[in-house]
Amino acid sequence: MKIEHEALLIQEERNGKTMTALQNDFATLRAGRANPQLLNRITVNYYGTQTPLIQMANIAVPEPRLLTISLYDPSALKETEKAILASDLGLNPSNDGRTIRLVFPEPTVERRQELVKQARKMGEEAKVAIRNIRRDAMEDIRKSKKDNEITEDDQKILEEDCQKITDDYIKKVEALLKDKESEIMEI
Repeated sequence: MKIEHEALLIQEERNGKTMTALQNDFATLRAGRANPQLLNRITVNYYGTQTPLIQMANIAVPEPRLLTISLYDPSALKETEKAILASDLGLNPSNDGRTIRLVFPEPTVERRQELVKQARKMGEEAKVAIRNIRRDAMEDIRKSKKDNEITEDDQKILEEDCQKITDDYIKKVEALLKDKESEIMEI
């Protein structure tokens, strides 16, 4: 018998957001392949306002190791190059006066191992977040029992369901991490 409880619904929703955040974090790890999502965090000083690069340009992947950035306003070319150089991507932009090209070099073995460490750290942070969400859900369930909203049997069932949800999401994080590690180490 499955009992519905608001704490479990909130837990599912928050875990889903954690997974989305992890996927977005993984997308920013440069594994040697050109990926437009790497530029999601870059903001450009555009007429005194920090503007996300993805709102200022059309970003294309003409080749597996090349990104082209076609700015809607070519006058922002220099500021865009500065923002890319200041980012943690470690790429040198080149331009032809209208389009910026970012060439992605083949990562070294050391760089790949460093990226795997970063991915593992991100995965561990996601697992911690999921466990914290479980703790909050368990507290809500215990509070419901204390307030006599549910029986002791219901509490046990809900706590077991809460743990199952947590275990499922931890497995999803581990699967995502395994996929990202193999993508990074792929030559």
